[in-house]
Amino acid sequence: MQSLFKTKIGRLRLLGFLEGVSLLLLVFIAVPLKYAAHDETFTKLLGPVHGVLFLLFIFNTISVGVEQRWAFTKITWKVILACCIPFGTFYIDRKILSKV
Repeated sequence: MQSLFKTKIGRLRLLGFLEGVSLLLLVFIAVPLKYAAHDETFTKLLGPVHGVLFLLFIFNTISVGVEQRWAFTKITWKVILACCIPFGTFYIDRKILSKV
């Protein structure tokens, strides 16, 4: 786990994992509680956290793409697109980020 923080790609992978987990918590815990128990507490807490993680992932993807000289049409756009698809960060981590 410590090696994730040493490189920008490692930090990007960690952000992708955290963004994916925040979406899981939001979709499977916070939103059901909001509608079943009429408790908006968790959506009010997790919504902004997920939004910040999402934006950090996008900005870091662009930063890593520039630093690593990724061809935008081959890697960068796929990584950005993956975070727009629910749980796509888990997929893109396994298929692309773990190999670069």
